[in-house]
Amino acid sequence: MTSDFLARLAGHADRIPDASALGTVGKRALTYRELVDSVGRIAHNLDAAGFSPGDRMLFSIRPSVPSVLLIFGTIAAGGAIVFVDPGVGPELFAQRVALVEPTWAATESLLYAVSGPLAGFGRKRGLELPRFGSLDVRHIHSGLWLPGTPFDSIPLRRFTGNAPRTDLPPADPDAAALIVFTSGTTDDPKAVVHTRASLSAGLAAMGGRTSLAPGAFLHTEQLMMGLPALMAGARWALPRYPRFGTHIDPVRFTERLRSATHAFYTPADLAVALDAIESGAIPAPPSLRQVALGGAPVTTALLRRARKSLPDTEFLAIYGMTEILPVAVATGSAKLAHDGDLLGAPVRGVIARIAEDGELVLAGPNLCRGYLGDEPLTEIATGDLARFDGDQLVLTGRKKDMMIRGKTNIYPGLYEPVITAIDGVREAIMVGLADEIGDERIVLAVVAEPEAGDVAAVLRARLPQVIDTTAVPDDIVVVDRIPVTGRTNKPDRAALRKLVTELLT
Repeated sequence: MTSDFLARLAGHADRIPDASALGTVGKRALTYRELVDSVGRIAHNLDAAGFSPGDRMLFSIRPSVPSVLLIFGTIAAGGAIVFVDPGVGPELFAQRVALVEPTWAATESLLYAVSGPLAGFGRKRGLELPRFGSLDVRHIHSGLWLPGTPFDSIPLRRFTGNAPRTDLPPADPDAAALIVFTSGTTDDPKAVVHTRASLSAGLAAMGGRTSLAPGAFLHTEQLMMGLPALMAGARWALPRYPRFGTHIDPVRFTERLRSATHAFYTPADLAVALDAIESGAIPAPPSLRQVALGGAPVTTALLRRARKSLPDTEFLAIYGMTEILPVAVATGSAKLAHDGDLLGAPVRGVIARIAEDGELVLAGPNLCRGYLGDEPLTEIATGDLARFDGDQLVLTGRKKDMMIRGKTNIYPGLYEPVITAIDGVREAIMVGLADEIGDERIVLAVVAEPEAGDVAAVLRARLPQVIDTTAVPDDIVVVDRIPVTGRTNKPDRAALRKLVTELLT
């Protein structure tokens, strides 16, 4: 059976044409036949509008049925979807756009308005957005036309409208399909390039480690979980976003699961949902058979809580990274029974080895092509330290002091030089203070130059402009000195964590 994800969907359209495929919670879902026909129409309409194979499309539309269809149609037409978070700040956004050189952009009309005529309103809500309307690309807008939307922008509904039924174009497995930026700075933006083959291999591997199958019903807004559900012949329902929100409320999400058999959570969101279930604010979902957890470490403390509140639900901890996903999957029961931090056996096709210094190094068909503008990758060093216990991977630590907040891996060494270069800063070290679910509060400790004034206030204003907003520290603490250790006076991060904890309590 072919592993190309669009070809797999076309196969379902022939075998189970009337089965429910993709929809929004509370609304009728598209069948597999309707889904594949819609993707074919979009690819046809994109071609008619001048879209060419190899074109790159900036994508800033929240997950919905039309936006997912546009993603599929763009890839079917031979193009690449470029996910760029508009909240990273104008400077970093501009650097990323310059690196990618897109020819198209698909944007919610609200973003055009809030980054243009209503920019003042956006700033009051803490949004410092790039001006989407000034991008020198062909524009597609989602939603009603609003002030700030370019006059020649094409409504998304025009691409999903009527067109002769057409088969999906032939797949080019080596074509770039998905480009995603990793954490970075204005000096060194990095874009991960997945080909259609590497994307499809990852989706197939993900589905192979879950119980997703025809008849299963998944709720999630995450593309990398929804796509494996469709490849498996299951039904995927997308939750509704708040009008001005960029994040799904985990309590409301859980309350709306109802007949869902499968769901995806980040560990932080699951903890919030468990709080609501344990307090009696919402009932436990009655039909939930399996929950996939990813985006951050899954702790045994969280799994114990989850098993107590949802005893009939199986939990899966997914380990991976943007460059290669998934890598390994462990059941909650196996993690709780293991003495170490169990990651599980590598998924089919992934080749894992342990380097001399203990770092986990990976290769496989789901490895990205590489970073945009760089040489292709043959393997990737994870930054994690691990060992094998039989055929199972066990995490033993982190290399380069990596921290994790929410779904973001934060490497202090990437940001500290940029922060130290800001006027008034003599030294800057970032540390993470972990909570019981493994999420970390990021604290920046700085030593100020004499007569620097309120350097903390300067940094709060400046940092969102020069580093990822996902890496901006939760707290900034000015200290007299950074603790050091060893002959080389290396920063003593353990001592610094203790110091900043005392200062913040």
